[in-house]
Amino acid sequence: MPHILVAGHLHPAGIALLDNSPDITYDYIEDISESSYVPFVADADALILRTQPLSATTVARAPKLKIVSRHGVGYDAIDLPALDARDITLCIAGDVNSVSVAEHAMMLILACAKYLVQADKAVRNGQWEWRNRLMASEVRGRRLLILGYGRTGRHLATMAAGFGMDIRAYDPYLAAQGKWPSGAVSNVETLHAGLEWADIISVNVPKADRPLLGAAELQHVKTGAILVNTARGGVVDEVALAEALSSGRIAAAGLDVFDPEPPSTHNLLMDMDQVILTPHIAGLTVQAAERMAVYSVKNVLDFFAGALDPALVVNREFVK
Repeated sequence: MPHILVAGHLHPAGIALLDNSPDITYDYIEDISESSYVPFVADADALILRTQPLSATTVARAPKLKIVSRHGVGYDAIDLPALDARDITLCIAGDVNSVSVAEHAMMLILACAKYLVQADKAVRNGQWEWRNRLMASEVRGRRLLILGYGRTGRHLATMAAGFGMDIRAYDPYLAAQGKWPSGAVSNVETLHAGLEWADIISVNVPKADRPLLGAAELQHVKTGAILVNTARGGVVDEVALAEALSSGRIAAAGLDVFDPEPPSTHNLLMDMDQVILTPHIAGLTVQAAERMAVYSVKNVLDFFAGALDPALVVNREFVK
């Protein structure tokens, strides 16, 4: 009988699915830290993981482990080579929160354009005359560059089109594969060309070995642009971003992700009124949380039933 370790708070719908599965047992640790679940990994045949890390050291302490199921789609905090070395399957929850993330990106775009935080603060501080500074701008007709044209990027494009924005996307992987969707927004051939064209930039790409937007790239951003990141911390160099905001090259930014998380209270971005910060919640709507819980549990159950969808497996050569 497989024993499952659930590491991190799970929506009740996911727990109900476990409770109604008679052929498994499970431990449930609600705290979201690696140290909190390490004492239980030795007995686990499967691990359902929220956002906390899974290091090679922890993998070594789990001799029975056969599958790790991510409660979401990102896996940059997981030591994939350590799983590969043991033929341990890693799977993701699939398309469970792309709409939520796209909505959050659109919200940050609008909030930055309207200087929402500063407007709110002005009212609370009795500075009604702030309205006469005419800082807010419209998004209609402005140029939106979407970096990464996957599910989230495509949903965002649809939303932004409803606001009358001029939209382009940059996704060299998709373009190289010849899989650019028909009828989609046009792609830009180079990152620098896209950055020079855009009024507003939305980051929707996975984390890589180096920031996609570092100091050199931000030099190509049009003065007065808005930048929004709902992808992963580390995709945008935060020090370089702070410098671009201080100089006025970037007028405002909306960030849902940081490197590290949570960010240090000494992070320069914390003291900037033109920056809107949210605690990595773009994909954490009530609806998305339920879907992620159900699919992360279902993937484990399907794995032991020999029915796991190969499209949800990251290291595909280890599909059972």
